Amino acid sequence: MQTWLEKAVIGLNLCPFAKAVHVKKQIRFSVTSAATEEQLLRDLIGELKFLVKTAANEVDTTLLIHPEVMTDFLDYNDFLQTAEAALLELKLDGVIQIASFHPRYQFAGTDVDDISNYTNRSPYPTLHLLREDSVTRAVDSFPDVDSIPEKNIAAMKALGLIGWKKLGIPGS
Repeated sequence: MQTWLEKAVIGLNLCPFAKAVHVKKQIRFSVTSAATEEQLLRDLIGELKFLVKTAANEVDTTLLIHPEVMTDFLDYNDFLQTAEAALLELKLDGVIQIASFHPRYQFAGTDVDDISNYTNRSPYPTLHLLREDSVTRAVDSFPDVDSIPEKNIAAMKALGLIGWKKLGIPGS
């Protein structure tokens, strides 16, 4: 996952905000052994609680990596509703947001192998927990934040599937 973060997310500048927290070692890589949706939900709740009680200068964001569960993208996509419900139940809506990454990520209306899907493809299913305050600060400091998705898709199209594979990211 760290290779993916360094070579794809930061290396291709898919997220212009990732480098700063990576350099400061403020990204928590949490790997769960959850094998069921219920176990993953339990671990997600634990990570959400950990993140809100930990100072942002120690851990600003968490990647909850779950290699043994939600390996089917449609099941994973459905689980995102459960994850959002957990945010509401913990009264963390507006405090934490969840971004999603998956080895078979597929945007609606795209073919499975469309290179644009690779902007959200990671070696393992992953829930990215982000502090809303940090996101707001990052967005406020970045000109034309709305152009990021289009720039990412253009970068992926320029790279192509062969270029992606040459990055040597495990699992891709």
